[in-house]
Amino acid sequence: MAQSIADRIELIRGDITQLSVDAIVNAANSSLLGGGGVDGAIHRAAGPELLAECKTLGGCATGSAKITAGYNLPARFVIHAVGPVYHDGQSGEPEKLADCYQSALALASNHGCTSIAFPAISCGIYGYPMADAAKIAIHEVLNYLEANPQSEANSPITRVVFVLFDDRGLQTYRQVFKQTLNERRVNLT
Repeated sequence: MAQSIADRIELIRGDITQLSVDAIVNAANSSLLGGGGVDGAIHRAAGPELLAECKTLGGCATGSAKITAGYNLPARFVIHAVGPVYHDGQSGEPEKLADCYQSALALASNHGCTSIAFPAISCGIYGYPMADAAKIAIHEVLNYLEANPQSEANSPITRVVFVLFDDRGLQTYRQVFKQTLNERRVNLT
């Protein structure tokens, strides 16, 4: 029996480098060569082989993603998604952030992943407001799950985990998730 779409999404506070999922998403910079925050933590946990592979990828454009092995991580893959730096919300940031989620989900699906974990892309040093970013992230994941229903013949991503660094971020994502589900139910009737 297939799960409801909402049941395929988890919101947790934790360390994304510790999750046993097929792919974790790295909030990467365009060089893909490591940095601070989630990016630095993933590179440290994966080991030097991750940096060596990233050096062969030629960077990544904002709004896009590239995939590597997970090396010393519990995850099989790391999907490096380059989110936008937030300026004013009117300079293409929402579209670029949506593109990050779409690219990451497509890469995961194309590599046979059934589970994926996302951090709050662009919400750290890139300054994207958490609630605005959460709306985009949840919207894109729900769109993907609706377009790819779970069935025995089709094994797309069946589990999506949003991993937040702190309680404030988790609370924001929970509020946005609940609000988004309520809005979608109203729009579907």
